[in-house]
Amino acid sequence: MRFITGKYIPRRAFLRDASAVLGLPMLDAMVPVRLLGKGPVVASPTRLVCIEMVHGAAGANELGAKRNLWAPAAVGREFDLTAGSLKPLEPFREYLTIVSNTDVRAAEAITPQEIGGDHFRSSAAFLTQAHPKQTEGSDVLVGTSMDQFYVQRFGQDTPIPSMQLCIENVDQAGGCAYGYACVYTDTISWASPTEPLPMIRDPRAAFEQLFGVGGSAEERAARRQLDRSILDWFMDEVASLKRQVGPSDRHRLDQYLDEIREIERRIQRIEARNTSGEPRELPGAPAGVPDSFEEHVKLMFDLQALAFQSDTTRVFSFKLGRDGSGRVYPESGVNAAFHPASHHGGQEKRVLDFGKINEYHVSMVPYFLEKLKNATEGDANLLEKTLLIYGSPMGDSNLHNHKRCPLFLVGHANGTLKGNQHIKAPDGTSMADLMLDLLHKLGLDDVQSFGDSTKPFAV
Repeated sequence: MRFITGKYIPRRAFLRDASAVLGLPMLDAMVPVRLLGKGPVVASPTRLVCIEMVHGAAGANELGAKRNLWAPAAVGREFDLTAGSLKPLEPFREYLTIVSNTDVRAAEAITPQEIGGDHFRSSAAFLTQAHPKQTEGSDVLVGTSMDQFYVQRFGQDTPIPSMQLCIENVDQAGGCAYGYACVYTDTISWASPTEPLPMIRDPRAAFEQLFGVGGSAEERAARRQLDRSILDWFMDEVASLKRQVGPSDRHRLDQYLDEIREIERRIQRIEARNTSGEPRELPGAPAGVPDSFEEHVKLMFDLQALAFQSDTTRVFSFKLGRDGSGRVYPESGVNAAFHPASHHGGQEKRVLDFGKINEYHVSMVPYFLEKLKNATEGDANLLEKTLLIYGSPMGDSNLHNHKRCPLFLVGHANGTLKGNQHIKAPDGTSMADLMLDLLHKLGLDDVQSFGDSTKPFAV
């Protein structure tokens, strides 16, 4: 094992043994002399998180829009969140930018043969804003997703350029329905128009990727059987590092390592519970996947927060659901399955119930936001340096349309977003126009078009 360092501890410092790598959080000892008054300060790159939730929102329905179940009634800064599904975001309104009334035109049917296939092409259109080719074969074609535009320009100097995570089963192969390959519903990240990126559902797999646990699957399983923490392999190096840094850095390092160990314990407890022989709510799911939606989402958010702290990667895409999902979220107060609930028929009670499910999904996000706000890097917290995009490529799921799609942004994105504002786009505005503007805010000023947009909608 060795600790890699220089005259000062470089930001890309890490601990390594024969089959594991442990990135480090930002420490005071990593701040170069030039940042202490002897040269220009260079801002750390923006972190990007793209979250998709399928099936649109109750607020995209005519009744839901009148009740402000998604977009608030007021635009500007004096908006009220208490009536709708965004209420859980109130504590973070200074970081919140709601962009309402945008359409995902690329998800619409353009030929008679495509009519009815909205659920099976929507996810592919979310971050690409491109229209998927209708095929059940391997000749899939859509577009490069906006997260991968950012990765290709600014994500190549981190150990992992980007990671793709999901909550529901996305490992289906071949054709799904209406002539569409399942891969269109299985991922939201595309490295090129023909290269879908697979998503990780199992927290154990994500943990091992983040912390560089190498070797074969058999070797990794054998390591786990030793009942030792990954941190046990780095005890000497951690002790050596602590002798080189000051008290505040030692405290920050202890907090970071404690978080890693706690996540590791949670994964171990989940695996033990799921292999105990007791009936599972998610039969057939990997042992590391919690049956609880909330537990699963929070665990994945914890992994993302740690990855950002250690600068292991700066880009995540996170798929919270799969189109056509029959999952039930009893914690929302609604016992109807997700997809049937989205087909509410415009009936008031059912629209309101679907709004409760939307609110429950949104309520997962503040947990992550709090993690980022409490994590400092240099002179700011990570929420200041993050752009989180949450939305759906579908609008009114009862009609399978893609108009007035739900979308909000959180974070100040290194000062490029003001926060605390609701912006209503003019009717007919493509979500691609907004994403083109966000690409510019992320530093890709030379990108002239994205998806079906050639003119940015500025926020």
